[in-house]
Amino acid sequence: MLHLAIKALISGMLIATASTLARRYPGFGALIASLPLVSVLGMIWLWNDKPDPANMAAHAEATFWYVMPSLPMFLLIPLLLRHGYDFWISLTLGCCLTIALYAAMTWIGPRFGLHL
Repeated sequence: MLHLAIKALISGMLIATASTLARRYPGFGALIASLPLVSVLGMIWLWNDKPDPANMAAHAEATFWYVMPSLPMFLLIPLLLRHGYDFWISLTLGCCLTIALYAAMTWIGPRFGLHL
């Protein structure tokens, strides 16, 4: 249980740091948020729990393929905001787009030999 609390604390501190920096320096906050820190931490936590190279390789590769369908959200949200849409509507539509693209990736990926 302590291990879970430590993982949550470290992960939460990274998110808090990025959002705090973004208030004063939006670009720098975005840079911190865009770093694959969550993925790297996830791999560290996974390796500590199950040090299996094949499992880690599969996890890292699947992470790459799941990052791709999440990227259009970061174009849709600012587009909607600049056209006067409310933040919550923009965020919801961006998340819905990402979910749809994730579903498409899990449906199309195996047809191209991707093991997700």
